Amino acid sequence: MATYGSNDVKNGLKVMVDDAPCTILECDFVKPGKGQAFTRIKIRNLKTGRVVERTLKSNESIESADVADMEMQYLYNDGELWHFMVPDNFEQYAITSEVLGDSQQWLKEQDVCMVTLWNNEPIQVLPPNFVVLEIVETDPGVRGDTSGGGGKPAKLDTGAVVRVPLFVQTGELIKVDTRKGEYVSRAKE
Repeated sequence: MATYGSNDVKNGLKVMVDDAPCTILECDFVKPGKGQAFTRIKIRNLKTGRVVERTLKSNESIESADVADMEMQYLYNDGELWHFMVPDNFEQYAITSEVLGDSQQWLKEQDVCMVTLWNNEPIQVLPPNFVVLEIVETDPGVRGDTSGGGGKPAKLDTGAVVRVPLFVQTGELIKVDTRKGEYVSRAKE
């Protein structure tokens, strides 16, 4: 298994910490006036989602995680499990709601997602960065109702709720940034 020295670590790298796969969220190289240089890293456990901070001395190394990121197509939800398929070989994976986390509110059938596998078991699902969803419920925008910042909540066809501008109406398609959970624009039919 490959290892990374303290000067090789960077954001997005997948590493093993305490026998669990993690991804590096932030890393800062620190050279104090006195003493040994070190790298401070913030990591997220891919299985539990917990975020912790660690320090690596300049002579320490960290083991790379044996994970694979694969594009998979979301097929359907049977109420208990979410089913995904690898488009190349039609291999299917059933994923629990716990693994999906907040990603499930952005998924529509046939969407292509990035799924992280560890020991051939899905541990993380990332939806597409931008998705087009339909508004199923929102208040009508009333003229002159812009004193509060000009936004209103809208419920989407996947069940997610986002803030949208006043001019957007029920039944319209909108583009949403899944990383922030924010309205981007109206979508073309």
